[in-house]
Amino acid sequence: MAQARTRLLALVAVALAGVALSAVAASPSTDATPLTAVKHVFVIVLENEAADTTFGASSPAPYLASTMVGQGAFVPNYFGIGHSSLDNYIAMISGQPPNPVTQADCGTFSEFSTTGATTSDGAATGSGCVYPSSVSTLANQLESAGLTWRGYMDSMGSDPSREATTCGHPAIGSADNTQGATATDQYATRHDPFMYFHSIIDDAASCSAHVVPFSRFATDLGSAATTPNFSFITPSLCNDGHDAPCANGQPGGLTQVNTFLSTVIPEIEGSAAYKQDGLIITIFDESEGTDPTACCNEQSGPNVTAPGKTGPGGGRTGAVLISPFITPGTTTQTAYNHYSLLRSIEDIFGLSHLGYAAQSGLAAFGPDIFTATPATTSTSTTTNATTTTTTTTKKPPACSAASGFIIASAIVTKTATASKLVVSSRRAGTLTFQVHPATGAARTSQNRTLACKPITINLPAGHGTVKLSASAGKYVQSKTTHY
Repeated sequence: MAQARTRLLALVAVALAGVALSAVAASPSTDATPLTAVKHVFVIVLENEAADTTFGASSPAPYLASTMVGQGAFVPNYFGIGHSSLDNYIAMISGQPPNPVTQADCGTFSEFSTTGATTSDGAATGSGCVYPSSVSTLANQLESAGLTWRGYMDSMGSDPSREATTCGHPAIGSADNTQGATATDQYATRHDPFMYFHSIIDDAASCSAHVVPFSRFATDLGSAATTPNFSFITPSLCNDGHDAPCANGQPGGLTQVNTFLSTVIPEIEGSAAYKQDGLIITIFDESEGTDPTACCNEQSGPNVTAPGKTGPGGGRTGAVLISPFITPGTTTQTAYNHYSLLRSIEDIFGLSHLGYAAQSGLAAFGPDIFTATPATTSTSTTTNATTTTTTTTKKPPACSAASGFIIASAIVTKTATASKLVVSSRRAGTLTFQVHPATGAARTSQNRTLACKPITINLPAGHGTVKLSASAGKYVQSKTTHY
């Protein structure tokens, strides 16, 4: 009862403060560090490349490997969760683990056949392509929360004899004729995860309004008001690097990825929504070949023994995140995967964790990535008898000494020789640090906190975790951050 009362008070306080709430799952999350200032997330999914190839010195995609990495945060230890494509895409928006048919990319667009009860961690037991309406997705969560979303599918509907212009998918039980590209249509249903859930496709009007050709993206970017809170961008089989060469004669592979990103990323960065509170996440579905490596204590699930067919995962692909909230040139060694991606987006928008995004100990994107606090703009106007002068200054946003959640921010900064954690508290109270380095003994320290007065703690060399326990009167909060 006390825990429920604390959570309710926290919810009320955050609502009054006018900021987005970090995720509230079935039980409180202590390891997610959402950046609640983000309001527009853009996810771009590319195909089938290993991190060493994509981000190596001789990468065929220098715009991604150099320019984008220099603009944001490089995550070299980002992993797919399976092989082949479809199980990865499904995990990104639902947290559902692979089953034998999604591992095979659903050549026939079959119903998911349930063979047992849903597991305690939200995994549907059975096999097949199109999950029953009881299986929820990020899209369903966003709609329920009054937030907007769209899936932008490059080349969808280019050949109406293959698939519809919006919400394009085969008929249930029929062969998927988008498994290969043609010279005029390079859309692949298996790269459009929204099509595999009855909770989306059964409402045809809603599905057609939300899953649209990529050609509409530029128009939606025209203003912050028309830009969805969540945009999921799937390039064509050529532009995502899957095919090389492409069915239309273009080179494909990472060369084509480079061309696509060098056009689309500047468009997003120039948009009002991005400048205001945006986050661009560029990932690959899986590593090249059959690399079965995994991270993050990935679980196999009830339907297969090896998500990567020959091993536990989908291989190391790397990822890049760009945002006004990220210091250019940031690199983190923390490992993440597609379940981490879903968890992070859910945390940003204050949503509960679906499926394997709710796994205990799974890291969400945190202060190792979000290392910058953009300045806010204030304007003052002075008027005299003859002139009116408007002065605009930029200053960092003040810590809000609101009741409820205690920890306002927890930011790790690293240099070649040292690391430190700077914690800002919203309320006067007590803050306990439990530092657990990867090597060496753990240590505990305690500090008194003042509202909005930062506390700095020096961290041991290398990597590790810091468990924070804050108390202020009747409020208690725990958080785990990585360094």
